[in-house]
Amino acid sequence: MQQGPNLVALADNIARAWSGLGQAAMLRQLAVIVCALVVGWFIQRAWDRRLLQLDPEPLNSARRFGQHGAKRVLFPLTALLLVVVARAVLARYQPVHLLDLAVPLLTSLAVIRFVVFALRQAVGRTSWLGALERFVSALAWSVVALYILGWLPEVIEGLDSMSITLGGQKLSAWTLMKGLTMVLLTLLVAMWLAGVLERRLAGATGLDASVRLVLTRVMRALLILVAFLVALPMVGINLTTLSVFGGALGVGLGFGMQKIAANYVSGFIILVDRSLRIGNLISVGAERGVVKEITTRYTVIRAPNGIESIVPNEVLVSSVVQNETFSDTQVALPLVFQVSYDADLDQALAILVAVAGTQPRVLADPAPKAFLTGFGDNGINLRLGCWIADPQEGTLAITSEINMEVWRRFKAAGIGIPYPQREVRLLPPLSPAPAVEGFTEPV
Repeated sequence: MQQGPNLVALADNIARAWSGLGQAAMLRQLAVIVCALVVGWFIQRAWDRRLLQLDPEPLNSARRFGQHGAKRVLFPLTALLLVVVARAVLARYQPVHLLDLAVPLLTSLAVIRFVVFALRQAVGRTSWLGALERFVSALAWSVVALYILGWLPEVIEGLDSMSITLGGQKLSAWTLMKGLTMVLLTLLVAMWLAGVLERRLAGATGLDASVRLVLTRVMRALLILVAFLVALPMVGINLTTLSVFGGALGVGLGFGMQKIAANYVSGFIILVDRSLRIGNLISVGAERGVVKEITTRYTVIRAPNGIESIVPNEVLVSSVVQNETFSDTQVALPLVFQVSYDADLDQALAILVAVAGTQPRVLADPAPKAFLTGFGDNGINLRLGCWIADPQEGTLAITSEINMEVWRRFKAAGIGIPYPQREVRLLPPLSPAPAVEGFTEPV
């Protein structure tokens, strides 16, 4: 492949810079680069201290993005500016080949750091962004180095020569690399747009939390799909070559991934129809607890004892779910008591109502009421009916407090609480039957 005159000139500059490494001109350029890096580092440290000393008043998203974005690119941009100014001055008196190499490297560093910062602001703090920044930096600097050395055309030609034919479409290693790069870039842009839209939806007060969650995930999935479909034709990959793979994937989804697909569809149904919301107290099967998280595949239920259960969404759609806080958070709290037959029933019923009224979690409307429900073997059955508005806080504590107070007041009023008693009678042994004359017991 024929090299352009600019590549030949850059290669000559590298050779001359390497041969003159010990000369005063080269040492001056090295001193300029080192001073630029040191000054940029000190300026970034000063900016960091300024951010720490700012008033903790809430800032809007634009100002926060600008301040922290400047922190990310201040070091490479400051060093780049100083190198460019020094190169313009020194170019009048000596060659500046080394400074010519420093400019694209510092520019790529500033661009990469700003792009990664924008992605971190959009998709949040994730561990893979740091690895992505290091990988992209190494890749970009490698490409710049190959371009400066004049080896980039040969590398591209070698990658393009390694090709295979798939469905009438020629796919080379260079085409696949370009395709992966374009897919990665478009996916990053799609994730950034999804993060921006998610923050916009989070600030919308007129939308329900479930609806916001559905819209966020649908838009994220659509943006990723669009990014994938846009990136491949941009590098010359015909989407029809993926038809065989798409058909196989569809068959696999139909037969081998029915449960997974059903869970995802059920998750979208739950989020759209809002039959379950975060914070609802539900019971499904043997599980009872507060809904803590709803995803497209499963729902997290936290029991009163702190154990979290991951329930597939298909179970929630196909089973009977008792939602104790669906339309109203008020639930009844029935408590059963038993008193002896010689107890004053009117006083006992009045004590039950009074004890319920002293509890702060018991609602005054509807008012607590006590009832006589039946006559048992050991005593008279009474029931206290009261209502609470916070069942997600649990019922064991308030039940224990009411039982303890009822016990104290029954004991002070002389009202006995019966317990099962059994009377055992020992009868004398029966006398043996008289023998019958002439009767012989068979052997």
